[in-house]
This record gives sequence, C-alpha cells and structure tokens, in this order.
Amino acid sequence: MSPPDRMRANLLADCSQCFGLCCVALTLAASADFAIDKAAGEPCPNLRADFGCGIHQHLRQRGFPGCTVYDCFGAGQRVAQVTYGGRDWRQAPETAPQMFAVFAAMRNLHELLWYLTEALTMPSAAAVCQQIRKAIDDIRLLTDAGPDELMQTDISVLRREVDELLQRVSGLARAEFGHEKNNRRRSDLIGAKLGGADLRGADLRGSYLIGADLRRADLRSADLLGADLRATDLRGADLRDSLFLTQFQINAAIGDAGTRLPGPLTRPAHWSPSGS
Repeated sequence: MSPPDRMRANLLADCSQCFGLCCVALTLAASADFAIDKAAGEPCPNLRADFGCGIHQHLRQRGFPGCTVYDCFGAGQRVAQVTYGGRDWRQAPETAPQMFAVFAAMRNLHELLWYLTEALTMPSAAAVCQQIRKAIDDIRLLTDAGPDELMQTDISVLRREVDELLQRVSGLARAEFGHEKNNRRRSDLIGAKLGGADLRGADLRGSYLIGADLRRADLRSADLLGADLRATDLRGADLRDSLFLTQFQINAAIGDAGTRLPGPLTRPAHWSPSGS
C-alpha cells in the first residue's frame, strides 16, 4: 500500500468504532433526504443502544437517503477512540455537547486531509509538494489535540490556506485543456442537459449539478471539489482522473456499471447494475 493509500485508509469511516456521532450531533430537516426533523444533539430514533442503526439496510426505503451519502472522513472514530479515549456520551453525558462540537471540527480537518492527500497523488502537484506535506503535517497535529484546542481552531482560516494550494494543483492539472475552457465554477447547473458533453479539464468547483444529466459525459481532469451531485445522472460518465471527487458525492449521484470512477472510490450498492 502506497503512503497516500495508507493516509486515505485513516480517513475512511469505521462506524463500529464510533459512538453514532453523526446520528446525534447533526440536525436533520424533514425532506427528500430525511423522513424526520431532528435537532442537533438529539439522538435519531433509529439509533440503537450499541450505536448501530436500526434500519441501516433499509435507509433509502424508509426515507433516509441522506444518511447513505454522509461521510465523516473517519472523524467519528477519531473523536470516539482517540480524543475521548473510548468513553462515550452516554457514559459521560456531561461531555456530550463538547463531543458533538469537537466532532464537527474533526470532520472538517479530516475532509481537508482527504483533499490534500489526493493532491499528493497528482503529478501536477510536484511544484507544491513540500507545501502540501507541511499542510498535512500541521493538520495532523491538530487532530491529536485535546477538545479545547480543537474547538478553538479557526477552520475558516485553514480552509482558505488549503484552498489556495488545491487551486494551484487544480490549475496545473487542467492546464493542458486551457484554464478558461468550461469554466463553470459555482455555476447553477441544476437540471442541466449535459449528456455526452466534453467536460475534460472543466472547473466545476462548487457548482450546483443537482438533477443534471451528465450521462456519458467526459469528466476526466475536471475539478469537482464541492460540486453538488445530488441526483446527478452519471450513468456511463467517465470520471477517471477527476479532481477532488469524494465518496459522498458519488453516493449522492445516480450511476451504473458503465460509470468509470477514480481508483480510491467505490461503486455505491444502490447504483444500477446495468450499463447505460
């Protein structure tokens, strides 16, 4: 296993080592994604005593597809087993509010680590490799910190610093396609008809692609950081070498056996088994 792969392994969620933190700490709003309203800090009624989900195998059928696309990037088990040493919020209810706030901070840090780790694998990152490694080391030190320091961390400052690095890597990776080609950063592409489009090297960072038709589109080397892919039709689309795509984005989209994904990502179980 390569060093980046080992780093990624630590950023994968392991619910068996968590205290159901996402099932308690997060706010749920009754919608197409969640069947109920739930306040932050209130346990989901489906959370079992062992911190497992009572309807895990039937979340989509029971009106909770939002749960199937959520990804904590391994922050849950880090907070549970390292920050709080395996002592859960039921055993120590006085720690609950703090633990939930720490979970939010840790999730942000782990997400930044995921993007930086991916950047390390890109040949285009060679020019800024040292800065990326330093950013990774600095954030790793923060993930080792105690609850008080974690809660005082200014995530917005960190995000700006990391974003500058990631934008440089993205620009270098997409340079051969021309920086201005398909510049759709933060665009409203909800429901857009882009089937079969050549979007190689496109800047789709932060774009709204909810319900868009991207069947058979070529998205190689496209920057998809933060793009909203809920119900985006990716059947037959080519996402190999796309930049900063995450598992939770893929989980939120529609795909099939013909959808080609970057190596670290896995095909969701709810996707159609047939090709387009």
